[in-house]
Amino acid sequence: MSQSRFNHVFLTQRTSLLRTLERMVNNHSTAEDLLQETYLRVTRALSERAIDHLEPFVFQTARNLALDHLRARRIHSRTMVDDVPQEVMHSIAAPTSSAEDAAHAEQLLERLNVSLSELSARQQRIFILSRLHGHSYQEIADELNVSLSTVQKELKLIMSICMGVAERNDGSGKL
Repeated sequence: MSQSRFNHVFLTQRTSLLRTLERMVNNHSTAEDLLQETYLRVTRALSERAIDHLEPFVFQTARNLALDHLRARRIHSRTMVDDVPQEVMHSIAAPTSSAEDAAHAEQLLERLNVSLSELSARQQRIFILSRLHGHSYQEIADELNVSLSTVQKELKLIMSICMGVAERNDGSGKL
């Protein structure tokens, strides 16, 4: 598949791609940025390998970029403390916990550790890259040379194991 064929497909589907991205991210400017990134990613992919079904590949690339963007935005909004002065952050007292709470937390961590140590090396790597380093599913797939679907399925399995441990530990399911 040539670059000129891709350019034709991209120009033909540009409006549809942009609308899809706008619906996903609810922001025209962000959708435009993601559309541009889609073009760059597909161009890079075409330089590395042949792509038989170009149009679905373009749409899936755009969709994955939008999902990565939404995931990053969600993580950022959960951890956003930039507007709070450091002295205020450091003066906030941590809630005190009882010895019972501490024992409960330690027990949960021990059980999680045992369960996670029973995972395959690849599953452990996927878990670390996703949950500790914040990598996107696509970044993990690229790094481990596996499909995006494999990463999604493995993380679903890993998280169900973690939730099962938490539910057995206290019945609440909270990690």
